[in-house]
Amino acid sequence: MSKDKDILLEKVREFEARTGHTVDSFPEDANNTASILKEHRYLSKPLSDEEAKRQMFAKSRRNFIIGGATALIGIFGWRWMSDETKTGLYRRAFEFNEKVSQAFFSPAKLAKEFRPDQVTPVRTNGFAGMEGEFDTSSWTLAVGGLAGRADDLILTLDDIKKLPRTEMITEFKCIEGWSYVCKWAGVRFSDFAAKYSPKTQNGSEPDVANRPHELVRYVSMTTPDQQYYVGWDMPSILHPQTLLAYEMNDEPLSPQNGAPLRIASPTKYGIKQIKRIGRIEFTDERPKDFWAEPQWGYDWYAGH
Repeated sequence: MSKDKDILLEKVREFEARTGHTVDSFPEDANNTASILKEHRYLSKPLSDEEAKRQMFAKSRRNFIIGGATALIGIFGWRWMSDETKTGLYRRAFEFNEKVSQAFFSPAKLAKEFRPDQVTPVRTNGFAGMEGEFDTSSWTLAVGGLAGRADDLILTLDDIKKLPRTEMITEFKCIEGWSYVCKWAGVRFSDFAAKYSPKTQNGSEPDVANRPHELVRYVSMTTPDQQYYVGWDMPSILHPQTLLAYEMNDEPLSPQNGAPLRIASPTKYGIKQIKRIGRIEFTDERPKDFWAEPQWGYDWYAGH
């Protein structure tokens, strides 16, 4: 500690010798930083080296004690809080994060794409909604909330593949902190929505390309067994890098990775990239989201 203080005093003297500005030149010296910034300062009488060291040590010790006490109060205060209070704090923090994410979100801002030689090994994770045997050959997709329809539209994988094919090599990010680079192939959700038009908020004719702000606000997606479900806001799901993906690294999706159809997007964490989609619904009501349920407590928006 003593050595550090000697170095600090030496640096101060070196600065004064180099610039010609000293604490004694304040406030008369117009080039003094304190004068330029119009700082209000109290200058003590000149101190000996020993007295300066003593005062610096006393202030450092006092700050350490205050900081430690504050940390202990925070730790014990958190432990004494009820679960209900903690949940409320979490919820307000998530709502604030969502507003910040939405403020910076832009459909024109694209995530980084990678070269084929940068693809990395896939890490499989998350099996909610995919338990048990599943026959992908008999799979169909139900789509609700379409303009001009009261019932669900039923589509097959061939119907999806008739839409324009899009490929992208992007980074998949898990909310747990790991990631991998993957090549996806499928249909832009915006192309899907342009073909199968969602309802609008005001009953006007849907125009996904030119008036997306008039569409209903959300999209709900569930697995065929309804055990896993996610909700997306409309601007995020219409982002040009959000795909209804049916291929992964030049191969059809495997069952563990969401066959036959899943969401792939570099703008959201993996918890939003639902596998084995069984139903899509366009809605004005904010949908439930599996990981945003109270028992899990994750952020509904889950963007990055």
